Amino acid sequence: MNSHDAHSNVGAGSDSRQSAIAEMLRSRDFITVEELAARFSVATQTIRRDLVALCDQGLARRRHGGIESMARSGNLAFKDRRVLNREAKQSIAAAVSGHVNDGESLSLGIGTTPQFVAEALLSHRRLKIVTNNLPLALMVGQSSDFALAIAGGTVRGGDLDVCGPSVDSFFASYKVDIAIFGVAGVDADGSLLDFSEEEVRVREAMLRNCRRSYLVLDSSKFTRPAHVHGGRIDQVTAVFCEADPPAGIRRMLDQSGVQFVRSSGPG
Repeated sequence: MNSHDAHSNVGAGSDSRQSAIAEMLRSRDFITVEELAARFSVATQTIRRDLVALCDQGLARRRHGGIESMARSGNLAFKDRRVLNREAKQSIAAAVSGHVNDGESLSLGIGTTPQFVAEALLSHRRLKIVTNNLPLALMVGQSSDFALAIAGGTVRGGDLDVCGPSVDSFFASYKVDIAIFGVAGVDADGSLLDFSEEEVRVREAMLRNCRRSYLVLDSSKFTRPAHVHGGRIDQVTAVFCEADPPAGIRRMLDQSGVQFVRSSGPG
């Protein structure tokens, strides 16, 4: 079904609309409820019922604000990840900001949750920030009160960050008070998962070169599959999340003395 065919299904009933949405997901990683409501000229509640039906059929998976393809491999583009679980990430960021003091040095990793953390830190004073996250650097660089160092190298298209051996040595040249990073997923055994070896190497370089480490993740990461393993959740200083982790993970954190901070977010 092409774009013209999808448009011809506008108002044609739920079955045709759901078929059109499923076809759209063959070439799209993520589609918002609002986009679909406008596309088919129906209410957002109608679209949400369609999405529930598609998920029940195993054709898609709900994410905050929309729907994603079950067949996608790898990570979503940065602009789409900004939409996912936005309220949870903002809540996590607010909690993290309460555990950072004025004047401290921070390394901030890739992804959208560290960017929300950086936004929450803009009211702090005299922070020293090192990062390989380009949108984050552009934002904090506008504060004349912050010192900023950014990694050089090749920008990964779609991710808007810099990874690779030069970035590993970049983080190794600093000893910061706090490293703040996310992950693509957390396995049931506590393994930290990402989508590429270079993402793992960068995160581990940050972990080696800090006094305290804050893992920031929304609760969807506890069930999200990713295939590259590096490190464990019980190796960080604190975990920030908007909801309680699975019971096995919580026991692991308690036994290892890792602080768990639940933010006042949804869920």
